[in-house]
Amino acid sequence: MTNMLKGKKIVLGITGSIAAYKACYIIRGLIKKGAEVQVVITPAGKEFITPITLSALTSKPVISEFFAQRDGTWNSHVDIGLWADAMLIAPATASTIGKMAHGVADNMLITTYLSMKAPVFVAPAMDLDMYAHPSTQANLDRLRSWGNHIIEPGTGELASHLVGKGRMEEPENIILCLEEYFAGRGGDLLGKTVLITAGPTYEKIDPVRFIGNYSSGKMGIAIADECAARGAKVILVSGPMLQVTHFPMYRHCRVESAAEMYDASVAAFAEADAAIMTAAVADYTPAHVEMEKMKREKTGDLLLALKPTRDIAASLGELKRKDERKVLVGFALETNDETWNAKDKLMRKNLDFIVLNSLKDEGAGFRCDTNKISIIDHKGKNDYPLKPKTEVAEDIVDRLVEVLKNKS
Repeated sequence: MTNMLKGKKIVLGITGSIAAYKACYIIRGLIKKGAEVQVVITPAGKEFITPITLSALTSKPVISEFFAQRDGTWNSHVDIGLWADAMLIAPATASTIGKMAHGVADNMLITTYLSMKAPVFVAPAMDLDMYAHPSTQANLDRLRSWGNHIIEPGTGELASHLVGKGRMEEPENIILCLEEYFAGRGGDLLGKTVLITAGPTYEKIDPVRFIGNYSSGKMGIAIADECAARGAKVILVSGPMLQVTHFPMYRHCRVESAAEMYDASVAAFAEADAAIMTAAVADYTPAHVEMEKMKREKTGDLLLALKPTRDIAASLGELKRKDERKVLVGFALETNDETWNAKDKLMRKNLDFIVLNSLKDEGAGFRCDTNKISIIDHKGKNDYPLKPKTEVAEDIVDRLVEVLKNKS
């Protein structure tokens, strides 16, 4: 993957954030990988880092105004958009993200973005409260819906630390996201859209309590990354979890309950070529949710009435009958009669194949970094040894590619 950026033309947009100094490390890293970098900086960005420094690193004049100050030369944002293989905006402030989301073209960076023909990557940088604000999140979701790649703060080791959520991702991880994007452009899932569900669901009992399970989402995230690495547009529907993807997702829908995951999955399946249902969805949800926290002193023994949730995989299986070119993959985590139960799900839910693992196998199941699976289809069963989940994801996606080719 070391040469994925060789010869690539990258427009680096820099905005008015204290993280602007990190742009120097991004430039050095990109150039070291063989890329050509053109900096476009906002007026506020120049308050944090000088164009002279950036020009010295890129060996190119820095673009910040519509007209060059010395001779009045017109800087064509249209030409820049045609020149680039990718645009990276890092750091991206809340203000710039808002302007991008609403087409407020009041500086050279935004006009360049609006004229960009190449993929756009955005690395947010702001304090935690600004990042978490509903308006910022709505703007980011809007950018995602248009196909922009959002490099989430805390993609790497920072993911486990809430304090890292607002800060810009580290330069080396940003560069890796670009490398991985270009690595997937010639992949065997290029042109395919894959829906993946991941993680647990939380079913509320009252405002502070819920029914859940031990799913970490690691397997689903590994599969999402593997599909993205092979060029797929990945729609990830994830329940509450700490895991984050390494690759930019085409769209990431975060949900909490089984009902929310059902709605998001059914909506996304319409545009998907394939779906891989890795999420550990609750089979039951409380029939009644208390609006206030229940007090132990008042309730004493508690009898909790549960009702079944809607079966997502089965519903998608019914939708698939209208278009059998779609591929539907299920998961079965069993504790007894593993193979029989998995084959039963395969048939009942109209799956193309099902991935079986057992809690009886050491190193498999929830919260592990490894997994031991069997893939069962209508022709038979293939067993795989214990492997890291990243390698298990390769095996599963290999089978997905095979089935997609057979249906094309």
